[in-house]
Amino acid sequence: MSNGMILAGRFLLGLYFLVPGLMKFAAPEMHVALMEAHNVSMAEPLMWIAAGTNVAGGLALIFGRHVRLVAIGFVVYIMLVNLLLHDFWNSHEGVSSEREMQNFIKNLGILAGLLVLAGMSPARGLSIKGWWRSDRAAAGR
Repeated sequence: MSNGMILAGRFLLGLYFLVPGLMKFAAPEMHVALMEAHNVSMAEPLMWIAAGTNVAGGLALIFGRHVRLVAIGFVVYIMLVNLLLHDFWNSHEGVSSEREMQNFIKNLGILAGLLVLAGMSPARGLSIKGWWRSDRAAAGR
């Protein structure tokens, strides 16, 4: 795969998380209400954790920081979101099962892209020293 295609894919995956993270900060009540409609306990603190994770992780992907770790973290995040919020097999008042199934399947596609990105990215140890450097700079390339 060419570096340009990997860069574009990483950027778009980063945007996929960054924009909804910013939207959670802009309209937290709406997101908490959605989580509560799906009977998610501790919806408000979990929504704030998700918002921060989306923004920080999205930026990390866009700027190429700890890509493998972030991609694997987002794989776990998507699995949780799919099970808790896109549970099309359950009935929730005011929630379309068809739309939830579509979101569930779409998220599996995003998950697949994250797995490919994680598999193509170098492993990088966690360290205070140089944590802000891009994966490329940390590898000396």
